[in-house]
Amino acid sequence: MGFRRLLFGRGGYWGAERTPAPRSHIFPISRAIFTAMKILIVEDEKELRKTLAHSLQKEQFVVETADDYAGASDKIAVYDYDCILLDIMLPDGSGLALLKELKDSGKSGNVIIISAKNSLDDKLSGLDLGADDYLTKPFHIAELNARIKAVLRRKILDGKSTLTVGNLSLLINERKLRVNEKEVPLNRKEFDVLNYFLFNKDRLVTKTALAEHVWGDNIDQSSNFDFIYYQIKNLRKKLESAGADVEIEAVYGVGYRLKET
Repeated sequence: MGFRRLLFGRGGYWGAERTPAPRSHIFPISRAIFTAMKILIVEDEKELRKTLAHSLQKEQFVVETADDYAGASDKIAVYDYDCILLDIMLPDGSGLALLKELKDSGKSGNVIIISAKNSLDDKLSGLDLGADDYLTKPFHIAELNARIKAVLRRKILDGKSTLTVGNLSLLINERKLRVNEKEVPLNRKEFDVLNYFLFNKDRLVTKTALAEHVWGDNIDQSSNFDFIYYQIKNLRKKLESAGADVEIEAVYGVGYRLKET
């Protein structure tokens, strides 16, 4: 059994090679963990950006990318992300400046710096500006995945892997819903939608925010939000039939709110 290691070669080309996995510290990674969490990759190296995006999508994350400072700045000004992977060496600006921009806007949480620079000053500057971790290139995909999930556990789930509201339990790792200890089958998007609602319990969730978080950049290809209506309609039926102590109420013209009943 092995894993893929990213390699930084001459001329800035990123590739990958198959290397044996040390038995002492490499553990299996659940592809279902933190479903529908939204990650922004800020990386100018095209091959690395594509490799990271593909790997994280396989882990069931919703992934968006930016290849320069300006593109990343535009995205973070408009959208919220559960985690940001930030290269500090960008063609049109410094990732540290972008991190300061995040800090000034109160969005610096859940940032992992990924950089070819192994400078102690850069590490200290990044952590001082609010970054949660610093990973030096080249690195193993498995290590990056583990660090992302560790950051999300600390910041969002407080180390837990189950969301519980009333008699409802959402098992993140296993992608299962239980109501009164009985399993309720959900399709992938129903699970993603419920996951997002539970993280935002009692908060108004707009249709746009829900669509962007669960469907990511693909939302740009849709002309309306009918697909959200049908997913929520089916989810409501399943929750009601199972006797769940939650209700997804519609806020006319705006979005939805999940409440405990």
